[in-house]
Amino acid sequence: MALSKPVISALSFYFGQLFEHPVRTKAITCAIIATTGNLASQKISGSKALDFHSLLAYGIYGLVVGGTIPHYFYNFLDWAVPEDASFPIAKKLLVERLVYSPLYQAFTLYALARLEGKDHDGALEQLRHLYLPVLTTSWKYLTIIHLINLSFVPPMLRVLIINLMGFFWTIYIANQRRQQKEKEGKKK
Repeated sequence: MALSKPVISALSFYFGQLFEHPVRTKAITCAIIATTGNLASQKISGSKALDFHSLLAYGIYGLVVGGTIPHYFYNFLDWAVPEDASFPIAKKLLVERLVYSPLYQAFTLYALARLEGKDHDGALEQLRHLYLPVLTTSWKYLTIIHLINLSFVPPMLRVLIINLMGFFWTIYIANQRRQQKEKEGKKK
């Protein structure tokens, strides 16, 4: 019972912040989740030393992009496809999967490469190698999560669910990018 009091207090604080300052709260939450996802990826890969530059890049990306763009996208989606439209969940899912996700994945891969110090050409080269595998994996494994999120999760919490799923997605993307970097290193 004693443990539940701090948990309830933390959740109460979080939901209060989410209600009062939704964009800021989602941005900070995403920054924390993206950074811990990258940290977990580095630990899982067996890295001897932490790549703090990569941790910082994922944290900045989460803070600036990862919490804000989805917030506005889901608000737009709810406005563009009202609940009284025919097949609203199917329409929202199609827009999310076929329009938003391809653009967001491309931007994410490019922006992370730039934040980690690659020049424009290096970021584009990485994007060329990783984009289709990352996008098709997203379509294959994350579509059901997006369907559940759009069907059952209250709009205020959709970005949180995406960010929590993003923890594992960050591990996947960081691993894909690390493997690409190792391939480039072997070619030189």
